[in-house]
Order: sequence, then structure tokens, then C-alpha cells
Amino acid sequence: MYADRIRLASLQDKIMSAAQAAELIEDGMTVGMSGFTRAGEAKAVPQALAERALRTPLKISLMTGASLGNDLDKQLTEAGVLARRMPFQVDSTLRKAINAGSVMFIDQHLSDTVEQLRNRQIKAVDLAVIECVAITEEGHLVLSTSVGNSASFAILAEQVIVEINLAQPLELEGLHDIYIPSYRPTRLPIPVLSADTRIGRCAVQIDPAKISAIVISQQADSPSTVLPPDDDTQAIAGHLVDFFKSEVDAGRLTNSLMPLQAGIGTIANAVMHGLLDSPFDNLTMYSEVLQDSTFDLFDAGKLAFASGSSMTLSARKHAQVFSHFERYKSRLVLRPQEISNHPEVIRRLGIIGINTALEFDLYGNVNSTHVGGTRMMNGIGGSGDFARNAHLAIFVTKSIAKGGAISSVVPMVSHVDHTEHDVDILVTEQGLADLRGLAPRERAQAVIDNCVHPQYREALQCYFDQACLRGGHTPHVLQEALQWHINLEETGRMLAC
Repeated sequence: MYADRIRLASLQDKIMSAAQAAELIEDGMTVGMSGFTRAGEAKAVPQALAERALRTPLKISLMTGASLGNDLDKQLTEAGVLARRMPFQVDSTLRKAINAGSVMFIDQHLSDTVEQLRNRQIKAVDLAVIECVAITEEGHLVLSTSVGNSASFAILAEQVIVEINLAQPLELEGLHDIYIPSYRPTRLPIPVLSADTRIGRCAVQIDPAKISAIVISQQADSPSTVLPPDDDTQAIAGHLVDFFKSEVDAGRLTNSLMPLQAGIGTIANAVMHGLLDSPFDNLTMYSEVLQDSTFDLFDAGKLAFASGSSMTLSARKHAQVFSHFERYKSRLVLRPQEISNHPEVIRRLGIIGINTALEFDLYGNVNSTHVGGTRMMNGIGGSGDFARNAHLAIFVTKSIAKGGAISSVVPMVSHVDHTEHDVDILVTEQGLADLRGLAPRERAQAVIDNCVHPQYREALQCYFDQACLRGGHTPHVLQEALQWHINLEETGRMLAC
């Protein structure tokens, strides 16, 4: 059965239903599941686990690469399965449970999770559930549309459940570059010297005796939910293109720029789309998630190579890409997220990191995660991995939200994910603030002049002027620094009048 997918004959007797496999997951276990930004997640087993928990309650600690698709976090939350979740999520039902305190959420840099597992700094993975397109003749795992933390989960777990997903094409085999760093303190340098460097293997090497169950599934990844570019995101892209042109003119970049990283979501995807009409070519990407814009840049002849940890595509783009996958495969690689996001590699390659902010303040501190300073949205993801180590750390956002009730530029952020020391460039549809080489008071004026919506510019200038009268290296009026957030909580608008 499924000889092209399960090539080690001795594993045939491990095939069972998803419900049978889910019985192997016990109350109190720490479970590592595949999946990175709605791509390549195990699907049938977590669904069966949620159904089982509705009859026989149990709780687990769940680790993944990043967010799960197919409403799995929703189903697991509603079934009461999740006691603890890490390192990233995007589900509204789970978000409510996290903010209510019923699910303990650990918001981590995406490069950190398996480092802590490997060094026994957090509880070990008891069992891994990993989606694959095949198992090789040696019993090694050929992953699907994401790598994420799947390789390390499978290596470190005591037992492994493999989902062979027939909806994922066998053409994915050969796409992955599985490299696991050695242990500290004798770790060797990670030899990624360019975006297209391959340093590992195409499959995850494990002892096949650890495979406790094989489940056959046939369920597609969830399509990307990114929206098409609008006037604001096109304006943001335009400001960035003009900035890159000026960097080329100044001799700080070439016309191929440096390897690009773009965070997940509508704004970052739209910004990458803006490069389609730019003068730049022979571009490369060294990123986490390869989105629609990646393949649009390939099709336009702008992009030479893309390295990521997952592919998350719209339904339309997925159909197009996989109907002609041979056009792209030689120019793609998927890596473990601890390699795609590794500070050593990011610093060496000189990445241009473009990530999205919820809000930023006068001095360049960025909040990526918490609404009103307390309510978790999704998580920091990989933005911190890139911001601290990038050649250029760029954060983008629209200047206002909720029809103007919220300014994305505030006197003081309500939660800090990226300090002013890690942020080089801030961009809204209003303009771009280059903070490099500026002292705090200079940064503040650059932000006010270039990034703030006209509706809020006078109020922010007034705040800054008052703060300067009080003095200090980074002037603030502490009694008023968070007043905009208080107004929003009390009245629904940041400005009282």
C-alpha cells in the first residue's frame, strides 16, 4: 500500500487511522507538531485528537513551528486540549483563550524554540506529529510545504506519528535542506554563504523504530488570507523603492540589493509586490515564508532564488505554482526555521528585513504583538530574529487604523518587542523615516515629519515639544505618555477631541 510514499516495507504495518494514532497522545504530554504559517501542518491527527478530547478530556503542551491552518488551533482550543502553546499563533479563538489566561502562551523568537529543547532548557518533546509527502527506503522523513521545527521535533521526540498527505505532491521531494546545528559549546559555524547555499539533506534522518504510527490523509493546506495591495500599501512600497534607489545611488547597495526577508501578512506581501515595478533585478530572498509575491517576482524575472521555511500561497497562486512546479523548484529551498532565522546567517548575508508593526513610537520602539499593551495578537514570530541582526531593519505599517480612531505612531508604545536600538527604517503610507545615525530627539522629529498621519501630527508634535521642555536624552512626559492608549480604552478613540 502506498509504496511510492512509504518506501520502507517494514513500516507498512504501522498504518492506522487518525483516531487510533491520536490515542497515542496522553494527558500531560508535550507534543511537537509540524506546521509553519498555515503550511505543512499535520491535519488528520490533531482533528482526531480534538474529537477524542470532547469525549475524554485531556490537556497537552503544544509546540509548532508557527501558526497552524485548517482551524486546528480553534478546534483544539474549543475541545480544551491546549494547556500551553508556543511559539506563535494567529487563531482568534485561541487568542481569546490566551488573553483570558486559560491557555498559557509562550511568545518566542522563532529561532529559539528548538535551541531551548536541544539544550534541555524547556520540557522535552514526548511525541511528534509530522506531515510528510513520503518516507524513504531508509525510514527518513520527506517533509511537505514547510520545515519549521519539524525536523528537530522528529529527532528529539521519543516517538513520531507520521501523516502521509496524498494532497501534497511528491514533486516537493528534493526541495528541503535539512541541517541541524551541533551542540554547544563545540558548535561549528553554519556554512550558509548565500541564499542558494545547500548544506544539508533532503530528508529528516531518524531511527524508523521511533515511528509509532503512519496516518494517510488527503487534505490541502489552508490558502493564504493576504489581501491585494491597496493605495496605502502601494504608497508604503513606493517609499521603500525610492529609499532603495537612494541607497544604490549612494553606493551602499547594488541594483540586486541584499537578500530580502518579508514578514507574513498583507502589508509585507504588498511591499514585496512593489518591487515588480522597480528597477531592481537579480534579487534573492532569505526569508521565513514564501508568499504569492515571491512567485510573482519569479514570473516577472526579478527574483533569482528564494530560501524560506514554508510556502503559504493563495488558492489561485497555489494552483498556478504547482501546475508548473518544475519552473520554480531549482530556484527554491526550504530550511528549518532555526536556520532560516539564525542570527549568525542573517548577519553574515546582510539581510534586508521588512516586518510589520502594530505601532511604533517617537523614538523608534516597535510593538509587534500586544494591543493596548496587554492583549496578545499573534506573537513576535521571526521579526526579532531579523531586526536585531539585519543589514537594514525595516518596519512598516499604515499610519492609522479603525477609520482613524487609532494612530499607529504614538508617544510611547504600550509594549516593546523591538527597541529603538534595533530599528533602522520606519515606513507608513505618509513617508519614510531613516533613523540611522540619529540621536533620540532627531529620530522623534524624523518620525513626526515623515510617518504620522496629518490627523495626529499636531498632537504628537505638541507632546514632543512639551517633553523636550522637561529635558532628558529621550524626553517624555510620563503622566501623558500612554494617554492616547487610555483614551482609546475609555472612548474608542486615541484623541479625546
